Amino acid sequence: MDAITVLTPTGTLGYGFGADALARGMSLGPAVIAVDAGSTDPGPHYLGSGKPLVSDVSIKRELTTLIRAGRQAGIPVIVGSVGGSGSGVQVERTAQLVREIAREQNLSFRLATIRSDIPIERAKWAVAAGEIVDFEAGSPLTEDLLDETVTLVAQMGHEPICAALDGGADVIIAGRACDDSVIAAFPIWRGADPALAIHMGKILECGAFSAEPFAMDVMLGTVEGDSFLLEPGSMARRASVKSVAAHSLYERENPFRQSGPGHEIDLSGCSFEQVGVRQVRVRGATLTETADYYVKLEGARLAGYRSIAIAGIRCPTTIRALDAILADVRGKALDYFAPAPIAVAFHVYGGNGVMKELEPETAPQREIGLVIEVTAADQELAHAACHQISGAMLHYHYPGIINTSGNLAFPYSPSDLDLGPVYEFSAYHLMKVDTPTELFPIRYEDL
Repeated sequence: MDAITVLTPTGTLGYGFGADALARGMSLGPAVIAVDAGSTDPGPHYLGSGKPLVSDVSIKRELTTLIRAGRQAGIPVIVGSVGGSGSGVQVERTAQLVREIAREQNLSFRLATIRSDIPIERAKWAVAAGEIVDFEAGSPLTEDLLDETVTLVAQMGHEPICAALDGGADVIIAGRACDDSVIAAFPIWRGADPALAIHMGKILECGAFSAEPFAMDVMLGTVEGDSFLLEPGSMARRASVKSVAAHSLYERENPFRQSGPGHEIDLSGCSFEQVGVRQVRVRGATLTETADYYVKLEGARLAGYRSIAIAGIRCPTTIRALDAILADVRGKALDYFAPAPIAVAFHVYGGNGVMKELEPETAPQREIGLVIEVTAADQELAHAACHQISGAMLHYHYPGIINTSGNLAFPYSPSDLDLGPVYEFSAYHLMKVDTPTELFPIRYEDL
């Protein structure tokens, strides 16, 4: 098998890459450009709302550069989990940008779009058949949860992308997909060892985060024989054994096992070898196919509407009394708006706003940033409760108070900001399927 080079321009499409790094990367003769565009890391909002994670301006700008580079080199461009969530709305949104690019740049190519939306009734059938298992939800998936789900997608593996390549696609816009599968698909399609290709995809998925210094930038991987070679596109970066091995462990509880649709990769026998100053060679991954093929479901449901207020606290006596103030204000707000249910949360930055109860530091606080968050069944109620709480805290009288002119400093007017609908994950489970491609229809367009 000939060496197969994959160019990954960035960790997330729309987050940027260097022009010089891309030019140098393209000069090395990649066989494909493959990039991830989504994640559940930003939470369920983009899945539930249908809004894009990254602006159309940034996506179109970077897609224009990548598609032009791909057409000039005669190689495919593959994008997975488009729009952030990979929902059908985002597949069509991104496909429309590709159509505009083709027209404006006077380019001709075959576009393939791959949907990953799962019909609710199909998931209900799987629940009834006992073909759903928990992934990280911590509770079973039920028909009631599915009835509340506004958007449901599944993560595709490499197989639907390979099918689109079989269909002659030059540009592939894929819905929700495993990050590593997006990058591994082309080498596997060309006959590379799936274990090596998927392991390489895992390291390349965040672009030059596996290089030193790390960045959202160009990274290349070349599968050849029983190994793959990694190298950053920019001459200002280098791949090291430490940077590559560290990213090989990224986002995985078990350092030796990497699970995906229909397979499990064993990394216990891997080796990392420095090649020159800027490259690292990786060997040793092995793959075992699972007895059944499962895809990960991701679903979102509407949880309510949110309003927030942002304030600063500089008064030392207020800071010392803050825990008691917050507890009293929350209780009074719940009573005030009863029986209507509201959820009240306080985020105390400078105290424990990030770590919450896990915060180990108890250093004296000179200045506090406070976020008041209220979620309710409708926006009007959320706004009303948020304003009631911020107003109550502003003029709250507590033992030892000195400053009577106000406890809070608001950086914005209005002080209470409506954030709109709030979504939560309703499905985060695995569903058994008969074939890897049955849920992921492909549509072709000749542009």
